[in-house]
Parts: sequence; C-alpha cells; structure tokens
Amino acid sequence: MQQMEIRIKGQIDRNWADWFGGLTITHTENGETVLTGPVRDQAALHGLLSRLADLGLPLVSVTSTGMSIEKPTGDHTTRKA
Repeated sequence: MQQMEIRIKGQIDRNWADWFGGLTITHTENGETVLTGPVRDQAALHGLLSRLADLGLPLVSVTSTGMSIEKPTGDHTTRKA
C-alpha cells in the first residue's frame, strides 16, 4: 500500500471518509480539503480520483508520501527442527 495525500479545492464533509476508502479528511485555512492515508494500488487511486471528479471538485495535487507497512496475512515464522 502506498501512503497518499490528495489535495482538492473546496470542502468535503468528514462524514464522506468511508466513501473515500477510510482516508482521513482535513480542511486547510485556504478552503482546500486534504485526503490522506493508505491506497491499495493504482486502480484504487484511479477510483478515488474518479469519485472526486464525479463530485466536480478540482484536483490540486496528488502526492505519494511513502510506503505504509502491511501486516502479514499468515504465519510466516520459520521453525527449526
């Protein structure tokens, strides 16, 4: 998962967080909204950007802020005999 910051012009209510994949929604003093959090892959990122376009909100920037740590999905321990 990639840690992302998506910045748009206009304000989105924080109640929309679930619709945006659980990203954190914050507002800036200059009237922008910043969505931050992990995005699974490029397809998920395109989906988020499409939702913003559907709302008619102008995109300011999309920034990768680093890799997020993924939790192991199974038992990956090695046992010695």
